[in-house]
Amino acid sequence: MRITVNGVCTDVPEGTTAEGLVEIVGMDPSRVAVEVDGDICPRARRGETVLKEGQTVEIVGFVGGG
Repeated sequence: MRITVNGVCTDVPEGTTAEGLVEIVGMDPSRVAVEVDGDICPRARRGETVLKEGQTVEIVGFVGGG
């Protein structure tokens, strides 16, 4: 299925969850925020949030510093 991830059209397997997508793109799940179609996906619900064809997902990594 095709979704848009951080502005790039991406093919992912049917049934991919928000948590699975974070793993697919190689980011640390504990250091990112995930937004699906403009709504924040809480960390506790990422594993049960199944993505659908055509959705837009933004994954933003946290950066520390000072």
